[in-house]
Amino acid sequence: MAPVKTAKQQSAEVTDPARGRFEPVENYGVIGNMRTVALVSTRGSIDFFCFPKFDSPTVFGSLLDPDKGGCFSIQPALKNSRTKQLYLPNTNILITRFLSPDGIAEMTDFMPIISDTFRSHVIRKVSVIRCQPRFDYGRAKHTVKRLGNCVIFKPNAKQEELLLNSDLKLLANDGGVNQKFTLKEGQTAVFAFGESTERARQPIDTARIEMRFQETARFWREWIGQSNYTGRWREMVNRSALVLKLLTDRETGSLIAAPTFGLPEKIGGPRNWDYRYTWLRDSSFTLYALMRLGFVEEMVQFQQWLNARLKFDAKSGPLQTLYRTDGGIETPERVLKNLRGYKDSRPVRIGNAAYEQLQLDVYGELMDAVYLATKYGDGPGIDEWKSTTQVLRWLSKNWNQPDDGIWEVRGGRRHFLHSRMMCWVAFDRAIRMGEKRSLAGPFDWMEKTRDAIYQDIVKHFWSEKRKAFVQYKGSDRVDAAALLMPLVRFISPTDPKWLSTLAAIEKDLAVDTLVYRYRNVDDLDGLKTGEGTFTACSFWLIEALARSRQLEKAQILFEKMIGYANHVGLYAEQLGESGEHLGNFPQALTHLALISAATYLDRALSGKREPWQ
Repeated sequence: MAPVKTAKQQSAEVTDPARGRFEPVENYGVIGNMRTVALVSTRGSIDFFCFPKFDSPTVFGSLLDPDKGGCFSIQPALKNSRTKQLYLPNTNILITRFLSPDGIAEMTDFMPIISDTFRSHVIRKVSVIRCQPRFDYGRAKHTVKRLGNCVIFKPNAKQEELLLNSDLKLLANDGGVNQKFTLKEGQTAVFAFGESTERARQPIDTARIEMRFQETARFWREWIGQSNYTGRWREMVNRSALVLKLLTDRETGSLIAAPTFGLPEKIGGPRNWDYRYTWLRDSSFTLYALMRLGFVEEMVQFQQWLNARLKFDAKSGPLQTLYRTDGGIETPERVLKNLRGYKDSRPVRIGNAAYEQLQLDVYGELMDAVYLATKYGDGPGIDEWKSTTQVLRWLSKNWNQPDDGIWEVRGGRRHFLHSRMMCWVAFDRAIRMGEKRSLAGPFDWMEKTRDAIYQDIVKHFWSEKRKAFVQYKGSDRVDAAALLMPLVRFISPTDPKWLSTLAAIEKDLAVDTLVYRYRNVDDLDGLKTGEGTFTACSFWLIEALARSRQLEKAQILFEKMIGYANHVGLYAEQLGESGEHLGNFPQALTHLALISAATYLDRALSGKREPWQ
């Protein structure tokens, strides 16, 4: 672990010139331990941190309210300083450097993956401190007391007490720790924030901290070292894979869509959702992306988690759209009225009512991932295949229902193209899997259902007027979700009907390399306000172009999209008109779409055949 480096003796100031100001989403790096994630700004402040799990209440939330949300800020007193933030290569260990004519201060942030003393802690090696937690989304008061070198924060809520430990003597005041201290050149100060266990209260052992740092670095490097991708955009692909792994719950194997909530899809607008849950769609896409890179363990663990979720007596189907990371089925929406919201974008929501929606596409996305796992790994067991056929029996009777669709619209159910197409995928992959693995039949009912769905799409979703496959039955508008048609092999990427659909999507939804999901007309999604461009759709467009043999255009657009990543290679859900990051951050769907586009495009440019599917 790199020590704090200073050309001269430096001190830390208690005051924070940025306090009360919203930091742009793109100014953050993330650290985590596959149980939770913390957002660290280029100013050295942890401004968002849910504890102890992804979907737990916030402890620091100044990203959503600089005054009431709480933060853990560390800043050196360097005049005219500038910052540079980067990851230690091939890890999720974040380094923030403060550079000025007076010297250099360096901060290292990480969360140990495997630890005895620090089972769930943020470790910071730094040169200044202001730690002011705010429990239960900033709604609960707390008391503070000193215990040796520790400061204990005890909330008046159901959350457990937390501690801040250091190799410095900490001073508790005003509900937190506000303190300045001096470090000489080469000196280092260490802070650990997290669970208040008996062992964590012991005096800081710097040798043990160094050992945890080395273990954490080794864990991430050994994991990413298993990747089989050696192509043109290795650094971006590896960073995206590390993000996806960071969003995996190491205890349950479930995967979350994003570690944040309430970040707006348009500044000042109401599209402020909570993504700290496990969506079957996003999880399936994530597993698909990881398997493309050679990672298979994640699929095995997720399948075990998924099998425990199957309920064949449910009215809405064997599976629901999203779950809590521990498998809980209810995520009721509530509004946090005490928080301003990012750049005053209200309401700030926690929970997500989409768990009550019907989204039929999840069955296809899930079966696609399962198919690839069995193709390149072990085949399903007898019981697993039985469960799969039970799920498909239900789907064979319900594929023709209107649903809420991939975009989780709140303007009423419709017969969406994407949902219908993914139902086709579910049966197509099951048939392929059954044949390749000699699984128990018969398959004739699957084949009849698959063909019936195909004919329905060709007949009812093709618009002769638009020369395109349209968003939903009876519509004359296109949807960026249709970009997945050749990606899932529903249609040939050079079929004339697909090429004209692709042209219609580019004309209606694309602005250079940026792509909107759809045009919100007739209150399609139940909200009147607009949103930014959807970054995953940009990568879908790039891959669709590459598959349609427009390689030069696809490469140009891909390299432009890389330029929209933030300073450490992370993406939010959307991009605004000025290139600002919007929506929850970092977004799994964006990073997995990047991996998919990069791997296909790289192979195509190298003249290699695609081995998948």
